[in-house]
Amino acid sequence: MFLNKPVEQSSSLIEQASQSADQAIKSTQQAANEALQTLTEAMQDLRHQATPVVERAADSVSAFAHRGVDSVRETSHQLRVKAMHASENTANYIRHEPVKSVLIAAATGAALMALISLVSHSRNRS
Repeated sequence: MFLNKPVEQSSSLIEQASQSADQAIKSTQQAANEALQTLTEAMQDLRHQATPVVERAADSVSAFAHRGVDSVRETSHQLRVKAMHASENTANYIRHEPVKSVLIAAATGAALMALISLVSHSRNRS
């Protein structure tokens, strides 16, 4: 009987240690679950806060793109109108001053030929 008491005590100590370990595991699991739940809620809050910001940014980018397209259209239209006016003015000038127009065209052609000749000679020397 004297030997049974230490065996019973060590058995009791082992049982207590086992229960303590089980409680520690359960506490750790509960803490991990709570931390995960808190993290999940924080991520959901962040997503809810970020969604309007992202939508506003997308709207701003879209509006900026539309303004850019409209600006390009308007500039293109203005260039077409100016080119048409220049063409009309040139045609009117040729109608009213045909001799001067031919002389200007000949002088421009001669100047271009001289420039091309200079450029080709400088390339041949190199």
